[in-house]
Amino acid sequence: MTRRWALPLLLVAFALAYLLPLGTHGLWIPDETRYAQISQEMLLSGNWVSPHFMGLRYFEKPVAGYWMMAIGQAIFGENLFGVRIASALSTGLSVLLAYLIARRLWRDPRKSFTCALLYMSFAIIVGQAGYANLDPQFTFWVNLSLVALWFALDSTQRSARLASWAVLGLACGMGFMTKGFLAWLLPVLIALPWMIWQKRWRELLIYGPLAIVVAIAVSLPWALAVHAQEPDYWRFFFWHEHIRRFSGDDAQHASPWWFYLPLLVGFSLPWVALLPVALKQAWQSRSHANTGFLLLWLLLPLAFFSLSKGKLPTYILPCLLPLALLMGNTLVERLQLKQSRVLTLNGLLNVTLGMITLLSVVYLQLKKPLYVDEMHHVVLVYIVLIGWILSNLLQLMRPLQCWAAPAFGSLLLMAVLPAGLPNSVVYNKMPDQFIIDHAQELGQTTSLLSNDLGAASALAWRLQRPEVTLYNSVGELKYGLAFSEASTRRVNVEQVQQWMTDARKKGSVGVVMRVKGADEVQELDVLPKDAKRYEQGKMVILIFAQSAP
Repeated sequence: MTRRWALPLLLVAFALAYLLPLGTHGLWIPDETRYAQISQEMLLSGNWVSPHFMGLRYFEKPVAGYWMMAIGQAIFGENLFGVRIASALSTGLSVLLAYLIARRLWRDPRKSFTCALLYMSFAIIVGQAGYANLDPQFTFWVNLSLVALWFALDSTQRSARLASWAVLGLACGMGFMTKGFLAWLLPVLIALPWMIWQKRWRELLIYGPLAIVVAIAVSLPWALAVHAQEPDYWRFFFWHEHIRRFSGDDAQHASPWWFYLPLLVGFSLPWVALLPVALKQAWQSRSHANTGFLLLWLLLPLAFFSLSKGKLPTYILPCLLPLALLMGNTLVERLQLKQSRVLTLNGLLNVTLGMITLLSVVYLQLKKPLYVDEMHHVVLVYIVLIGWILSNLLQLMRPLQCWAAPAFGSLLLMAVLPAGLPNSVVYNKMPDQFIIDHAQELGQTTSLLSNDLGAASALAWRLQRPEVTLYNSVGELKYGLAFSEASTRRVNVEQVQQWMTDARKKGSVGVVMRVKGADEVQELDVLPKDAKRYEQGKMVILIFAQSAP
């Protein structure tokens, strides 16, 4: 792949697989609707300092990620594309970083293109690029900090070295304002052992303060502003979101230490067969400075997150760029030596996986249909699975010539599959699509009520009305609801009839219910029976007319 065509091809792939699908499916609950609503509320309220979720204090994350989503909605509209564009652009910039650092590491155009393509086509990376949350943005800032670190270490001119350390500080500052103190920890976790190993620790003492000064300059104005506006912010954010999540006995999402090992294999799709070969080759050449740097970048954050009691799959996304670099380096060297065995195995694994999935869908559709009167969705699923199988069949049959074919299958699969999900999933997990069908009626109501945070935030975002009363639901808004001024924002089963009576005296009432089981059925039964009712899967919309004075 010549230098002339590498970046244009990556840009075309980015436009087709990352940008085009952004508006083809509704917002997933609970994450996407939450982040869409919080960032929209910044636009509505003008408060760009303290995050609020449906009008309530929400201090689980800093503010910069919401800024980017709010800017996306300000530029492209308060729609699906506007909400997700920050994730897509952040991921696209990480792909560019993969290209740039590969070029700096090996000065081989083939390796630059290959590493960027592998990273871009990791199934988890494609999926996260079309998902509105903070992980793609945080991953980009961590990637930028470590790419800048390598450029600083590899530079021979003082001006270039100073610029790289300054960029490192900028990335740390923005990463901190996106997701917290990990943005400062991860670069130190890699830089310190590498520079001690290379006996270059004096450089860390000389240039490191520049990065610290820039990071502080970037983040301090907001840190002081949020403290002035909400004095309790830093206590809650530091202890609840960092100390408790890492070491608390009641940490959220507690999992065993080995949780990330099988995930790392799964996250390597569609290049799984390259993983053991790349790791073995990297370990054998670990004495080389660049390989050692990539191994530290991959393994130390992986070990750190494995030690944490609270774990989520997306925590290890910053480990995937060095993994793509190691795999891309190995792949190109195999191509140069005309060694096709690992590529043939990779194609075989992917074809087998695709065939099993396709046959399972066909069997279930015949025996216990996933799709009912949804021919267009079924066709989309078959198209993406057949595309996956055929692209990997090309690699299986012609591994040296069609080595890149799995990337096409992965990009096609992850870009199109969300639009082909069965209605049973859409109706349950993407309530904003049901809400928008009835947005006119809901928008004319005076009061809004919902028993589910995901549905409530979808309702608030679609109607641009943050003050949705929560019915028998607290969840992650426990902190915000504890303030005295939020006492009217929640009602339980015993209070809801009186609340409905009072609300209907003021005007009509819109209710969005997510009915998942017996408890929700009971919540629904307590409500008055004179509503106009709409149902879609597990979602119920009720419109109550204003009562007589």
